[in-house]
Formats: sequence, structure tokens, C-alpha cells
Amino acid sequence: MITTASPESGGAYTSVGTYDAGELVAMVVALGAHCGTPAPEVTKSFGVHLFNHFVESHADTLGNVKMTVELLGQVENRIHVEVRKLFPDAELPTIRFTRIDESTAEVIYQSTSPFANLAEGSIASAIAHFGDPIELDREYLAPEDGTHAKFVLVRTG
Repeated sequence: MITTASPESGGAYTSVGTYDAGELVAMVVALGAHCGTPAPEVTKSFGVHLFNHFVESHADTLGNVKMTVELLGQVENRIHVEVRKLFPDAELPTIRFTRIDESTAEVIYQSTSPFANLAEGSIASAIAHFGDPIELDREYLAPEDGTHAKFVLVRTG
């Protein structure tokens, strides 16, 4: 995958580095082509994996959170704050969470990187993790390049 994508960095990555998002996109495209899976689905699946890894590695960050909407409401002002302490140069997306009413909430995802599919997979994984009866819908926001999206969460039970 790295050879096929031929990233400018040469494919050498560390957990403390900052890398061009285009390299990840190129590797996702290469992996999708190799597996016969569309790149958006590969990215969404990685979002599922990423959330599960977060739960295993940073359970303390979750604290007493028991519901998806509770977690999503803390991403920007709690989780991203902690990430910035560890990785000051990290280019994180903006996650705006709004409670519409008792059963509906929305998340606006905005980033310089085209990873709205990753966000969708992470949100879906959170819903599964907490066992919340939530239906997740996504609206593409302009520009429709994966850098902006609105996710609507509706409690069904």
C-alpha cells in the first residue's frame, strides 16, 4: 500500500509526527483498489477502528460518559483539548455539537482534511459502543469533498 501510494515522506511515520493528509488519502485509495472496496468505505471503516482503539487506549478520557450524545458534546472542549496537550501541532477538525431537542442532535464536522467518512465511522462506532438506539444520517455540506458534513442523530427508542 505504501509502495503503491508512494508518499513524499517515504512512508516512515511516528505517533508524534504531523503528516500531509494527502499521503493518507493516497494510501486509502491504494488500499481500496487492492481490496476492491471504495475509498470512502475504507475511511469509514478506519473511523470505526479508530473509535474502538480510543476506547481501549484512553478509557480514562471517557470518564463517566454513558451515551453517544454526551461524548459528542465533549469532543471539542475536552477531548481535543487533551489531544492538543499531547500533540500541539495536531490539525484537528472542528466538531460543533448541538442538541436540537430531546431526541435529536447534530454534529457539524469541518476540517482542512477530507475525513468526514472517518468521522461518520467513529460516530457509528460510538453509537454501537454505548448501545444507543440512535439513527445516524449524514448531509454533505459544501464543498462536497469530505471536509464538511452534518451528522444528524435521532434517538429511536
